[in-house]
Amino acid sequence: MDRQLLIICLLTAAINLIGTLAYSARIAGVRTRRIAMSFALFNILVLVSRTSNSFLGPFLAKRIETRLATEGGDALLGDFRLVLAAASVAVFLGILLVPTAQRLFATAIGHFQVHRSTGRLILRLASPAGLRTIRRSLTTPSLKHLHSFAQDRGVGFGVLLANCLAQALIVVGVLASLYAGFLNPEYRVTASQLSAVVNGFATILLFALIDPQLSVMTDDVVEGRISEARFRRTIVWISISRLVGTLLAQALFVPSAQAIAWVANYV
Repeated sequence: MDRQLLIICLLTAAINLIGTLAYSARIAGVRTRRIAMSFALFNILVLVSRTSNSFLGPFLAKRIETRLATEGGDALLGDFRLVLAAASVAVFLGILLVPTAQRLFATAIGHFQVHRSTGRLILRLASPAGLRTIRRSLTTPSLKHLHSFAQDRGVGFGVLLANCLAQALIVVGVLASLYAGFLNPEYRVTASQLSAVVNGFATILLFALIDPQLSVMTDDVVEGRISEARFRRTIVWISISRLVGTLLAQALFVPSAQAIAWVANYV
């Protein structure tokens, strides 16, 4: 793995790690009863994650141009597979860090409630006191809770399947569009622009089907209709479906690129 590919994989991992940990902000909101603040924090993290995904485009486009210039285009598929694998590893790590992240977000919500400054919150995180807070918050998932996940998911399989598909499309959208440009170099620019269509559809799917479910469950927890433990299990299941989505992206990558390359001829 060369330096350029390493940077791409690390950026992909960071984007997917942030996106996975964002759901922990909802758990923190339930624990602190600062629902509106937790939603704001969640939206910031999701915005950073989904917007940063577009930054991959220039790096990947440069990768394609370099490969074509050196007649190494046949190795591109392997490069993209590694990028997709980096996304899966990051999501898995994010699931393991959910207990840690919810404690950190609860602390961040409390700090913001007092100081009312995003800048001061960021500076606090980078300070020695913030680093001590991170160290104290580090924890691992409890094995005694694993048996309860299969008993009560909190959401139906339809929601988990929709989230899985949406996450797969988000992960594969930019990559497949750029690879489609390699497959159909005559319409390379057209193919790359079609990533917005793929990501737009996936984003609508998330906001229309997934986010309302979690919002309703958040209200139910606050009103005492369901327990916080059940809500935490739901977040973990949503995160697991995201992980499955990144694995599904491996299977969808080549067919999606071929479909985009074909569509580019007729746009």
